Amino acid sequence: MGTMFIFGIGYTASRIAAALEARGWSVGGTGSGGNVAFDNAAAVREALDRASHVLSSVPPDRASGADPVLAEYGEWLEGGGRWIGYLSSTGVYGDTGGAWVDESAPTGTGRRTARAAADREWLARGARVLRLPGIYGPGRSALDRVRAGKAHRIDLGPGAPQQVFSRVHVDDIVTGAIAALGAPAGAYNLADDCPASQNAVVEEACRLLGRAPPPLLTVEQAGLSPMARGFYAENRRIANGKARRVLGWQPRYPTFREGLAALA
Repeated sequence: MGTMFIFGIGYTASRIAAALEARGWSVGGTGSGGNVAFDNAAAVREALDRASHVLSSVPPDRASGADPVLAEYGEWLEGGGRWIGYLSSTGVYGDTGGAWVDESAPTGTGRRTARAAADREWLARGARVLRLPGIYGPGRSALDRVRAGKAHRIDLGPGAPQQVFSRVHVDDIVTGAIAALGAPAGAYNLADDCPASQNAVVEEACRLLGRAPPPLLTVEQAGLSPMARGFYAENRRIANGKARRVLGWQPRYPTFREGLAALA
């Protein structure tokens, strides 16, 4: 047991916090589920001085590209022998043309250049960097988009390669983060075993809900945002072998099918 301070207690980190508290940990932090304001420097630094473990789930600032936590509190993370963790993104690998990629692959070549830079900075500080693909879970899945009439199936056009990506259920992130508490510093991919197209996931959600799949649309017809369009420009499969070997991590939901079935 220890004292964990979390920067950015939101959808995923709030579940990590709850799991730690259930194990008898003292947990505090910033964000919507936190007890300290990020810009209250005195309170944050006092909490960091007490913390045995520090985790950040705060992404880089969209305007500047800088990591807000490292920019404001990086010096408080120096030394002290405390455990440090960071929730990163598998987007740091960029486009691999659908090929499998593990933690030995280069980063920073895709559209997530700021995230890749933050990823490197946290690694340089001795963090356990958990690289996460598409996160889904209660209230945030293809089931919810289908129910809301916001699910899309995209036709990338004749001759286009099948676009696939990896996912991870939020509960499996929690077990991975807990396992990383006793792990050596470094990067770990927490991803399921079944990279798949978004179309396949939407179709499975429709099957579970007893609804007809939405029509196939081009990217233009779907009216996707620039961010969503960027998603379809990258294609990769994330290997999780290191997390299995080093962390002893076993995803409860090894594919999106088990995960969606549990949510349904």
